[in-house]
Amino acid sequence: MLEDTLMDKEVETSRLKLRILRPSDAGALELYASDPRVARMTTAIPHPYPPGQAVSFIARMLSGQTNEYVRAIAMGAEGEDGLMGLVRLRPTDQAQRAELTFWVAPAFWGTGYARESVAAICVSAAEWGIHSLIAKVFQDNEAAKKVLLHNGFSFTGPGEVFSVSRAAMVPTFNYSKALRGA
Repeated sequence: MLEDTLMDKEVETSRLKLRILRPSDAGALELYASDPRVARMTTAIPHPYPPGQAVSFIARMLSGQTNEYVRAIAMGAEGEDGLMGLVRLRPTDQAQRAELTFWVAPAFWGTGYARESVAAICVSAAEWGIHSLIAKVFQDNEAAKKVLLHNGFSFTGPGEVFSVSRAAMVPTFNYSKALRGA
């Protein structure tokens, strides 16, 4: 579903770039992913964050052997556009549908960057032929719920997923969004 032609696409907003990860992002990625406030709101980031994990993650994303669309949320002039978070689209078992996940480092909370990144990825996903997005957020993640609702996602019900950092099943609120123009 996420075609090879999408894997090279980057997205820009008035303030941000959703750009391809770079090996030079490893330091920032490790710093932010090591923050327990970030890890505890994700399903896959372990805490404590293992040394070398960021380098391995970036290498896997750059290998071309994944069908996920992962981009650094970044801003600044070319060459100084440092990573502030990640946005990811992952194919689901239904055609033309993807799961959206995102996080922004605590230093950038309250700036609107997560909301802006999600808005941009929704527009781009529709242009790329994705018909709908789903998202799951932990029930104690008020900020992520607000980002999704602001971007037109609809609540579809409760659920639960395993969180590596919490080492437990965590209750979620599930959301979906039909994309226009797809």
